[in-house]
Amino acid sequence: MIEILASPAFNTIQDLGRNGARRFGVSASGAMDPVALAAGNALLGNDDDAAGIEIQTFPFRLRFESDTPFALTGADHDATLAGATVPSWWCRRARAGDILSIGAPRRGSRVYLTLGGGIDVPRVLGSRSTHLRAGFGGMEGRALQVGDIIPVGEAGRGASGRSDFGVEPPDVAIPLHGPSKDRVLPVRVMRAGEYDLFSEAMQATFWSTPWKISARSDRGGYRLAGNKLTLETPVEMRSHGVVAGVVQVPPAGEPIIQMSDANTAGGYPKMAAVIQADLWRLGQAAPGSSIIFSEVSYQEAVAAMAPVDDYLAKLRATADLYRAL
Repeated sequence: MIEILASPAFNTIQDLGRNGARRFGVSASGAMDPVALAAGNALLGNDDDAAGIEIQTFPFRLRFESDTPFALTGADHDATLAGATVPSWWCRRARAGDILSIGAPRRGSRVYLTLGGGIDVPRVLGSRSTHLRAGFGGMEGRALQVGDIIPVGEAGRGASGRSDFGVEPPDVAIPLHGPSKDRVLPVRVMRAGEYDLFSEAMQATFWSTPWKISARSDRGGYRLAGNKLTLETPVEMRSHGVVAGVVQVPPAGEPIIQMSDANTAGGYPKMAAVIQADLWRLGQAAPGSSIIFSEVSYQEAVAAMAPVDDYLAKLRATADLYRAL
């Protein structure tokens, strides 16, 4: 078990998401950066979707109640275990009584703590992910609080192996598809259902604008500021299904990218959809940072997942081998 000693707000237990429940009006939730979570689990020999802690407010501190292997992935940050530095994208073994302290990231916005055996809270609709708005999953459906005692599952095949090594982060191992100019993150999208409702001028504005992620953004959606996307004639639409990555345009004209806690349905026109291969990078984009969209085809979107899948497969194979040495 672990005990939470400091957790400012909105830090939650997440796995890879609650799939198959949208028909009940329940969003997927899950890690905003699923690559970081899967990588942390691979370092420890856990299943890819074992639950961990998504940390997005700092400082975060906890005490280990027993000897436990753990990994830190996601945003580039400073951390210490019993006063000794722990690099990011690294796994290590804690001893009973050790305190882990995690500071604010230098780059990126979310740190992931995975534990040998995963966090052992009950599954709700097939997932341990916290759904804050609905109030279920994770730790009683809420953010973590000081004093919480969190159960950890029995560590698997990686429990007795070596546990002091790290890995190259994916944002280094997987090159960006395009140049990041002036710290503007390029994000690939496909056109969505209502793209042609917008004039050519509005379409050009969508592609050319460096969009700033608003401070009003959260796990439900990223609100973008930069220009207004307006329709020449207002359109009334029935609500329809939406998923993470969909870029909707409300009447005010400022786009919203649906994220992990996205609504399951909505009636705003859809301009585009972020491809799966770029959602993990977007999940690490902090409020105040900027992105710019570029268009890809369906075939290019499918192919773009290959480097991500290869990265995780090679990481797991290498970690399994290293632990066995």
